[in-house]
Amino acid sequence: MIEELIKLAKEMDVAGNRGEDLGLTDDEVAFYDALANNESAIQAMGDTKFKVIAAELISQARKSVTIDWPLRESARAKIKVIVKRILNKYGYPPDLQEEAVKTVLQQAELLCADWATA
Repeated sequence: MIEELIKLAKEMDVAGNRGEDLGLTDDEVAFYDALANNESAIQAMGDTKFKVIAAELISQARKSVTIDWPLRESARAKIKVIVKRILNKYGYPPDLQEEAVKTVLQQAELLCADWATA
C-alpha cells in the first residue's frame, strides 16, 4: 500500500513539472494535450508548433469567453471558429481538425470558470 502511494506521489510530481518542462502554463498544457492526443498530428507538425498553437488558443479563448458561453450556441460557435482559424493558420491536419476542435472546446469548458469576464 505504501509503495503504491509513493509511486502515485512520484507520478503526480512528474505531471506537475510537465508544464515547466514544456515551457507552458497549466492551461496551455491542457490545450497542448488536447491537440497532441493524435499521434499522426504530432508527427506531421512537430512539438514546437503544438506549443505555439496551445499558447495562441489560450490567448484568444480568454478574450472571447463569457460566463455563459457553454450555454449559448452563438458564443460556442464563435469559439469554435477561433479554434478552427488557429488550427488552419498553423497547418493542423484538416482530417484531424474536427476531433481536435471538439476536444479543445471540452477543455475550454473545464477551464472557462477561471477566465470568464462576464
